[in-house]
Amino acid sequence: MRVDLFDFELPPERIALRPASPRDCARLLLVRPDSLEDRIVRELPDLLRAGDALVFNDTRVIPAQLEGLRGEARIGATLHKREGSRAWRAFVRNAKRVRDGDRIDFGAGVCALAGDKAADGSILLSFEGDEPVELLLERAGRMPLPPYIAAKRPTDARDADDYQTMFAREEGAVAAPTAALHFTPGLMAALAERGVGHETLTLHVGAGTFLPVKAEDTADHAMHSEWGRIEAATAERLNQVRATGGRVIAVGTTSLRLLESAADEGGTIRPFEGDTAIFITPGYRFRAVDGLLTNFHLPKSTLFMLVSALMGRERMLEAYAHAIEAGYRFYSYGDSSLLLPNPDG
Repeated sequence: MRVDLFDFELPPERIALRPASPRDCARLLLVRPDSLEDRIVRELPDLLRAGDALVFNDTRVIPAQLEGLRGEARIGATLHKREGSRAWRAFVRNAKRVRDGDRIDFGAGVCALAGDKAADGSILLSFEGDEPVELLLERAGRMPLPPYIAAKRPTDARDADDYQTMFAREEGAVAAPTAALHFTPGLMAALAERGVGHETLTLHVGAGTFLPVKAEDTADHAMHSEWGRIEAATAERLNQVRATGGRVIAVGTTSLRLLESAADEGGTIRPFEGDTAIFITPGYRFRAVDGLLTNFHLPKSTLFMLVSALMGRERMLEAYAHAIEAGYRFYSYGDSSLLLPNPDG
């Protein structure tokens, strides 16, 4: 499909620079095939049914943004994907000044050797020393805010908490699974009282999630890969939810992409561990999920293509036009939407 079919005009003032406070007071647009409804995230228990299950991504964002020197050249690096105990792929600013074997000093005693450059432009960085890389990043790194926020303000101390979900446990993401940022212990208690269950999986979100689609046709876009895991017991419980009439609702596109990667042709979710580069566009047949809770995405992005696949492109363009007109806040720190493609859902 032509990428320009997924374009829309977004006023810059609609981009949220801080999250709602408290988190569950963010607005929520309920999108069904035949209706749009303005709600609040904390009203979610009223919109779901007993027996449904929400699926959260428990990845934890690491301080993956680094600034350093190669000789006198200033180098910026955003870690992208782990490739070993001490090696990470990174998107590098000023990459023309970096050659294979160069040593980059990121300060605080943190240094890395540059390796080969991949087709996506990323460079392999191998960190020196014996300390775990996670400790090195705690000393020298910053929280990697999305580029559309970082371009408008610097990262600060608030982001260390604001950019982590309440489920964050497994370190390895360089971007937050932002749909889950809206959840609080109070909301989870209300959902449990309603009879809505929840499960967690792990998908380490990479910086590639923010890469623009440069191709003119979706068939020519190379999707980035990310590592994920679904435990056997989790898969079994989710299959049981659907077998007993409940719905599996993915919280975030990361959870959805991993669930769909793990599902077989019959819709059974299987245990999964490894990389996924699934690219979901209109025409895709969903196998594992019955709905999606997600924030509002960039024009012409792979994520807007995904929600268009779930609900229909025209429907999502209508929903986004409504959200813009109604003053919803967009992107990582913005408001939310609940997408239910089944007319009876």
